[in-house]
Amino acid sequence: MTADGWLADTRTSYDTVAVSYADFVREALDGAPALRTALSLFAAEVTGAGGGPVADVGCGPGHVTAHLHGLGVDAFGIDLSPGMVDVARSDHPGLRFEVGSMTALDLADASLAGLVAFWSLIHIPDDEVPAVLSGFRRVLRPGAPLLTGFHTGSVSRLKTEGYGGHPMKVHVHKRPPARMTAWLREAGFTIETETLISPDSPTPGALLLARPQPAPGP
Repeated sequence: MTADGWLADTRTSYDTVAVSYADFVREALDGAPALRTALSLFAAEVTGAGGGPVADVGCGPGHVTAHLHGLGVDAFGIDLSPGMVDVARSDHPGLRFEVGSMTALDLADASLAGLVAFWSLIHIPDDEVPAVLSGFRRVLRPGAPLLTGFHTGSVSRLKTEGYGGHPMKVHVHKRPPARMTAWLREAGFTIETETLISPDSPTPGALLLARPQPAPGP
């Protein structure tokens, strides 16, 4: 499948389920203390370093963006789906949300004080992930944190029906943490923490906190 093909399928799928998905995740963080803790630590890292803009990439309906804003972070959201961005703007009218793709971030080099990608890399094909992570490194300031969450496992599946019973056509990629850490290191990041989320549940996940490595000296 071409890049245009899977991106178009992902955009259309999330446009279709945007309202139902927002209802599904609106209170999700309330029942996820490990995720709230990770976001609080991330926010403290950002504010402790002087603050600045933080991108929630693949923000969906904006619940994580809003949570970060509540923690004192200058957070804004980017999502591939215009439908998701419309819902995010409606649910969180005081915050900034933009349509965009993590495969081609329209952000200046070293412009971000932090970046969050919460379960949004799961739809990116393996051969595209290294370039996406390199793009993350490009837009982050030196030493700025990257927090990424993802499904763990070693299989991929085509999701054909989603939230509210609506049709979808997206591939969901589950990955071992070791694969993600290897990709991050190859993209120029240093891994600081690795946290398993609900490893005994039917949908285990992981969180990785990483930072861009310093540029090599002369």
